[in-house]
Amino acid sequence: MSAFDNVTAARANNRPTAVDYISRIFGDSFIELHGDRRFADDKAVIGGIAELCGKPVTVIGLEKGRSLKERMERNFGSAHPEGYRKALRLMKQAEKFKRPVVCFVDTSGAYCGIGAEERGQGQAIAENLMEMMTLKTPILSIFIGEGGSGGALALAVADEVWMLENAIYSVISPEGCASILWKDSGKTAEAAECLKLTSQDLFGLGVIERIIREPKTVDSIMFDSLKNLIAQTFDKLGALDTDALVLKRYNRFRKY
Repeated sequence: MSAFDNVTAARANNRPTAVDYISRIFGDSFIELHGDRRFADDKAVIGGIAELCGKPVTVIGLEKGRSLKERMERNFGSAHPEGYRKALRLMKQAEKFKRPVVCFVDTSGAYCGIGAEERGQGQAIAENLMEMMTLKTPILSIFIGEGGSGGALALAVADEVWMLENAIYSVISPEGCASILWKDSGKTAEAAECLKLTSQDLFGLGVIERIIREPKTVDSIMFDSLKNLIAQTFDKLGALDTDALVLKRYNRFRKY
């Protein structure tokens, strides 16, 4: 499977989205919370509290939607500043109440429209990076589809980062890379290979800790297995002293 095949698989219309993972892993226990308390509620970011194996957790996801109508409502998974501020509000709330945080990442990147820039898109992302680095509660980020640049990283400064087998994570899209480096969109596949964006590439580079295998047909076994892995990881991270947890996270990113 080539790198560009991975890109195609990560963008597939029938791929489970954040809403699917939340409903299959947390069920009816998930309670969605809204708004950034500054401007609006960004539907590209879904977040709230849920129960995982009898323990409360905070859940945040970048949601693309399924149908065209849903995708337009969700802005195709490209968050505005208020989406990242909502996510940060929920993470700070999780820290206050000592709840671990799990993030499901699936976005081609943060929204780059004029309104988003006027409302401080770059600052919102930077604040997330800074605050997540010192958040005093366990954080786990799972890439379930696309992971595009700072829009994905804003929910991925975590103690551990996992990727679905066919997910991707990159500083830029292959199309954008080909246009910048070669001024030729026909070299998109070549750009994908150069970017080292597959789960296998990133595991080898030490950027992620785990690859989640994907069955040919999505079934309950995958979600049940993922649920148990998340619970075990939070138990492991929760056993660490707070200062040790934060230092370990800091060193994880410094080693890059």
